[in-house]
Amino acid sequence: MEQRPLGALGELISELGFGAAPLGGEYGALDDGGAVRAVRRALDLGITVFDTSPYYGRTLSETRLGQGLDGRREEAFLITKCGRYDRERFDFTPQRVARSVLESLERLRTDHVDLLLVHDVEFGDLARIEAETLPALVRERDAGRARFIGISGYPIPVLERLTRTFPLDAVLTYCHYGLLADDAAPLLALADERGMAVINASTLHMGVLTEGGAPEWHPAPQAVKDAGRRVAALCKSRGHDVVDVALRYALALPGVACTLVGMKTEGEVERNVATLGGRLEPAFRAELEALVAPVKNLNWPSGRWSPNVASNAKQ
Repeated sequence: MEQRPLGALGELISELGFGAAPLGGEYGALDDGGAVRAVRRALDLGITVFDTSPYYGRTLSETRLGQGLDGRREEAFLITKCGRYDRERFDFTPQRVARSVLESLERLRTDHVDLLLVHDVEFGDLARIEAETLPALVRERDAGRARFIGISGYPIPVLERLTRTFPLDAVLTYCHYGLLADDAAPLLALADERGMAVINASTLHMGVLTEGGAPEWHPAPQAVKDAGRRVAALCKSRGHDVVDVALRYALALPGVACTLVGMKTEGEVERNVATLGGRLEPAFRAELEALVAPVKNLNWPSGRWSPNVASNAKQ
């Protein structure tokens, strides 16, 4: 397992990270014992990064991750979030940030997290997030309840704006740096300039690049979902698993500290770790890229942001 620098922060973390949303039952049911075994198997295989949120499983993900890390907390680089608590329930006020962190620490069975992120910033008023929410995260860092702070969200312009206007340690971007999208490039360049770490998530495009295809709730345009099915069919015809292909493609991309992949079973952990070091044949890679070219970087609205409105990031 390669260890990569967390920006210019003097920390090394595993190139592959454990996305813990599935521990909350977001992608199918599982029991507590299976969740704990998956977390501990990840630690055994050298994964150090674990990403969760009170939103995932409405606190269940944090609870199960805390159980899995119990007794082995010092081996993990632990990420959690604040600000989003249900599909339509957001609270970015300083008071809720402070309360949220204490609640998360209790569920995670620890006295601090390594990285605290504002969850899905595009659903809030950006001016208030800059003036109130992010300073609240600084207070959590100063108090020792978080070692580093940052933001997460979908729209790259929104992430860029907050990165330019507030001194952050890290940013988590999803669905923007993999086979179906590479428009995180400006954010990566900005992060490099500022010594900030970038964590890349949802390399499977939230289920689009899987054998079963996108879930019903997926917000992507139908053309993106159709392209995902074509990619899965091509992979199957060549004897490849589309999940392995998509992950290998993303892991080969430069500029990120860690690539997060959702996991919930020991088997998934083992399969994902087995993709490390594997590279796609150039001809097959080119064929995949040609297949997705018509929908590459096709975005969808999220929160207060729409890809069709140029002034979104100025909120």
